[in-house]
Amino acid sequence: MATSRFIKDTGLTARMTLTMFLLGALFVGLVVTVMAFVRSTGGAVLVAVIAIGMAFWQWWSSDKVAMRAMRAREVTPEEAPELHGMIDRLCALADMPKPRVGVSQLDMPNAFATGRSPDRSVVCVTTGILQTLDAEELEAVLAHELSHVAHRDVLVMTVASSAGIAAGLLMRFAQFGGLGRSRNNSSALPALLVAVVVSIVVYAVSFVLLRLLSRYREMSADRAGAYLTLKPASLASALQKISGEGAATPQRDLRASSAAGAASALCIVPALHGGLGGLMATHPPLQQRLEQLARIQAELSRPTG
Repeated sequence: MATSRFIKDTGLTARMTLTMFLLGALFVGLVVTVMAFVRSTGGAVLVAVIAIGMAFWQWWSSDKVAMRAMRAREVTPEEAPELHGMIDRLCALADMPKPRVGVSQLDMPNAFATGRSPDRSVVCVTTGILQTLDAEELEAVLAHELSHVAHRDVLVMTVASSAGIAAGLLMRFAQFGGLGRSRNNSSALPALLVAVVVSIVVYAVSFVLLRLLSRYREMSADRAGAYLTLKPASLASALQKISGEGAATPQRDLRASSAAGAASALCIVPALHGGLGGLMATHPPLQQRLEQLARIQAELSRPTG
């Protein structure tokens, strides 16, 4: 976890470590299965190169992919002086490097952080959130997003999500190889089925693990941001406004983007509404988040001594 004045969260660290270990093991198992199915030195090397290449590309270009999905662009201090000023103050308060700053041209009020490292991170807000929140509420949201950067959970979410994507691509590779060999090898079909089953398992497990981690990291960021600014009520007010405005905002443009689903998991509230809740949700229920912030507010309001 990055060194900063944000409160430490050993639970988040443990969950990130477990998620990376389990997904890494599953991904290695998938690659080995496909390599065994290929049964040729050249094909095996190709599978390994594809797997490593996909993971590297996902890690390297994570900020660009998320910003493109959310129609965001980096802005300078001259273009957005108030936004940069808030982030400057929060970074000084948290004793952390300042990330790049972006603005998304979306009416939906939201914010997200992404990037492969604290030095390459970017914090983005939509034009909708700039119009919806007051200064204290926006500062609370920015503190929430900066805590994601400090805790490095953005990096873990980005790398871990590549396992599911790679599973689908490697399954397609296995199917292509199996179809090419099926005419001359009667064992091709069983091997192909094994590769398909393993890839489906990897995708399903990564899907569940990422959502469990995503929900916990949002609660952790709420806590860290609230303790940094000492204004949990401002974050609670912001979440209520964002959730209410976001639910009423048309989302056709976002749904048209193939990367919108992944970007939605990075936002402070889901960018795409609807669908299944519970285990399938990327964010905890709003009421649960408000209750946690109310407890923090009560704790901070107690007289000392």
